Amino acid sequence: MKWVVGIFIALLILTVSPVLVLRWIDPPTSAFMLQHKMSSLFNKSSSGAVHHRWEDWRRISPHAPLAVVAAEDQKFPHHWGFDRESIAEAWQERRKGVRYRGASTITQQVAKNLFLWNGKSFFRKGIEAYFAVLIELLWSKQRILEVYLNVAEFGKGVYGIGAASRRYFYKPPRRLRRYECALLATVLPNPKRMRLDQPSDYMIQRALSILEEMSRLDRLQRRPYLYKLYAR
Repeated sequence: MKWVVGIFIALLILTVSPVLVLRWIDPPTSAFMLQHKMSSLFNKSSSGAVHHRWEDWRRISPHAPLAVVAAEDQKFPHHWGFDRESIAEAWQERRKGVRYRGASTITQQVAKNLFLWNGKSFFRKGIEAYFAVLIELLWSKQRILEVYLNVAEFGKGVYGIGAASRRYFYKPPRRLRRYECALLATVLPNPKRMRLDQPSDYMIQRALSILEEMSRLDRLQRRPYLYKLYAR
């Protein structure tokens, strides 16, 4: 029993400590960036170059966090890391044998990008859920969005809105316009297949849909909590 308790405490310290530290210290890299570099060692045809540049919240266009929430997780301001309705719908689709939708929240995506690996096993999902709980407990919602915008992949080897805005729009992220932020958000489900330098008709239509959702969320900014989260 002493060994079990000791191992439990050690694991708790090893997992809580980095999450707590990253509340104030900007992560210089992520698990996904490191995996991208490692994959090039075994695949000579792919480049291991990682384009990444951290940008503080105040240096990011206010349209950007609104765009990713509209595209990826509209319940983000209200949940504690999990969208129970989306999870239930995805589970029902899985049971029926159809291709089920993603149900990961922005918090879960931050946990996965920072600490884990890509995959669909229940074991990895369990660890992801654990880290998502820690992040929600220890970080503010604004910090979660700030880290997400800086570690999300926007193209092959392009991580974070700082690198993406300069590579695809030739400007710093604070100067991104509303449509450009919506277009960036379109690639988040599959950044390796969708290309911002050659946006497809689907991406353009998806960006227009995201713009509509952004307008709807804008109207909700009259509520103090949402205004504090999205506006500066």
